[in-house]
Amino acid sequence: MPVEIKELHIRVTVNATEGSPSNQQTVSSGNKSDLDRQNIIAECVEQVLEVLRIKSER
Repeated sequence: MPVEIKELHIRVTVNATEGSPSNQQTVSSGNKSDLDRQNIIAECVEQVLEVLRIKSER
């Protein structure tokens, strides 16, 4: 008997601790973190569109 998931909610919060070396690097290179964020968002959008395309083919 297959299981069908009707809704899936995913929430992710990423925070670097204050004073950590990775946090200091992120602050100094703000443009790089913006570019990383845009790349992650673009990849997520592509994956969602792919899932929707597959779903519509059924």
